[in-house]
Amino acid sequence: MVLAGTLLLAGCTSGGGSPVPGSPGVSVVPSGVSGAPSVLSSAAPSSSRPQRVVVLDPGHNGGNASHPGVINKPVPAGRGETKPCNTTGTATRTGYPEHAFTWDVAQRVGALLRAAGLRVEYTRNDDNGVGPCVDRRAAIGNEANADAVVSIHADGSTSPGAHGFHVSYSAPPLNPAQGEPSISLAHALRDSLQRAGYPTSTYLGSAGIYPRDDLAGLNLSTRPAALVECGNMRNATEAAAMASPEGRARYAQAIASAIEAFLG
Repeated sequence: MVLAGTLLLAGCTSGGGSPVPGSPGVSVVPSGVSGAPSVLSSAAPSSSRPQRVVVLDPGHNGGNASHPGVINKPVPAGRGETKPCNTTGTATRTGYPEHAFTWDVAQRVGALLRAAGLRVEYTRNDDNGVGPCVDRRAAIGNEANADAVVSIHADGSTSPGAHGFHVSYSAPPLNPAQGEPSISLAHALRDSLQRAGYPTSTYLGSAGIYPRDDLAGLNLSTRPAALVECGNMRNATEAAAMASPEGRARYAQAIASAIEAFLG
């Protein structure tokens, strides 16, 4: 239950992360709410666009913390449920926020995929806006007729020793795309991250896979979709990797390689 006027502060999965303080002067970008354009694109000109489309969904947004009225609004989450429009995300113990991590990694992934000849779309076009809501993020992937939708996040568990990545898909499936296609995408992400040397989660899921029925972005998708929690921002080792450009480049390479492998 979300109380009116109360700011929802949450990490991605465990809810153990600290809130990210709101930044003064952050602007509300119109595309951050329900009036957003149908697709936020970083594709090549239309004359050279390849057929295959990848939608990247960088979790959260930099202006969320200072706009509780927007992000606390209930929106459809699939399976007859509702969830808050969005959350602030978590942060490392030194204050590096999840929304900045996911934005940077998504930009790096997009650059790698475009270089491989793929068309890339994003669910948000900056890191200082608000939202968009989780149902709108799913709709962007659907409207783009995406061949793959990947949501990029990081977790904030404070459980002792909690570390490692996990990948989620919607289960039980609500449409054909949420069955084998989404499972295959999730496994491609898991396998690529493992090959890159990342450990699987010690506290959620099994062998790096964590099927879920409560994530709106996955439940509402009609395209192959998966969500990757790249690691735990409250683990010192993983936090250091996420906060460094070199570390974010490694995460991006693993995610991009997984998407290319999935698309064949």
